[in-house]
Amino acid sequence: MSNSSMIALGEIMPTRSGSVDPAKHPDEVFDLYSIPAFDVGHPEIIAGRAIGSAKQVVQPGDVLLSRIVPHIRRSWVVSNGSARRTIASGEWIVFRGKHVHPPFLRHVLVGDPFHLEFMRTVSGVGGSLLRARPSYVAQIKIPLPSLAEQQRIAEVLDRAEALRAKRRAALTQLDTLTQSIFLDLFGDPAVNSKNWPIKNIGDLLDSASYGTSSKANGAGDYPILRMNNLTRTGEIDLTDLKYIDIPDTAKGRYLVKAGDVLFNRTNSADLVGKTAIYRGKHPMAYAGYLIRLRTNTENDPEYLSAFLNTSYAKKVLRGMCKSIIGMANINAKEIQAMKVMQTPLPIQREFAKRVAAIEELKVLHRRSLLEMDSCFAVLQQRAFQGEL
Repeated sequence: MSNSSMIALGEIMPTRSGSVDPAKHPDEVFDLYSIPAFDVGHPEIIAGRAIGSAKQVVQPGDVLLSRIVPHIRRSWVVSNGSARRTIASGEWIVFRGKHVHPPFLRHVLVGDPFHLEFMRTVSGVGGSLLRARPSYVAQIKIPLPSLAEQQRIAEVLDRAEALRAKRRAALTQLDTLTQSIFLDLFGDPAVNSKNWPIKNIGDLLDSASYGTSSKANGAGDYPILRMNNLTRTGEIDLTDLKYIDIPDTAKGRYLVKAGDVLFNRTNSADLVGKTAIYRGKHPMAYAGYLIRLRTNTENDPEYLSAFLNTSYAKKVLRGMCKSIIGMANINAKEIQAMKVMQTPLPIQREFAKRVAAIEELKVLHRRSLLEMDSCFAVLQQRAFQGEL
């Protein structure tokens, strides 16, 4: 696109969008576009008495961009489907313009070229204190072709984005499928509907041990798994690894191997108990905030990992948590004392066989999603350069 089709974002940032103090209208119900609401996927429908501070007034078609925790790309278009007054958190930067097609602008604001410039406007010490500065954002220039061209580009990108969303949804369904198979084979652990013998988790184990307390030095021989590498869905995320040296005399204690179950023993109460099974081929170290659970020959680790990821087990684990300096904690002795159904090894192995088939499907879906993401990035770049 030529320079004539570039505009500074300040040209479409309303100078006066208005504000309202919902507490002065305690019985009125608002549509609130908050940051948590974005993560849910729809605005909060909430009475004024439950809203703690003044909010900015927004209009249908306004495009919102989160200035808080800016590395997470949050942008959405205010809907016109409600008769209620619509308000938004002050953490949103608002864009509005009669020559702007809102879905097109949203694509621009979450695209790689803009995000690179956007992150240069950030100030703060880190985490939730990081914020983009609107006065700097206003100086960023973006492509703005004709309204008809904006609509055409947005339609193309919307279709491509929908395909990626379907792939992500398929992966989510595969995650729930594992739990469905668990319940089908073993029954609901909350009621032990199949009347299995009840034992302690420790009875299923060969060993339980804490990881290393040594600090990663960035140049060690072994990648180290930490709390953040265990996901809420029972996976191990290997995208942010650090490295550490492990002495020969400590390798048996501080390295994991395929089939080891890792348990997150400390964090906020809703994150304690994150559990994942290591399926990798190469040994990795694990940090001291994790507990390595290694099953004995009479039990399969896939069964133990899936049990600890059931909603029943999560509820029990939350009840076991004790607070240490503001952090919830469960130690190795406590996790080993937790009650579990002792199910027959052949059924556990049948479960593990089915899980393996699901994991193969996940690999294919993730590979496909990576390819889609790569193609989408190219599509975005071409669209914003006028080459689509």
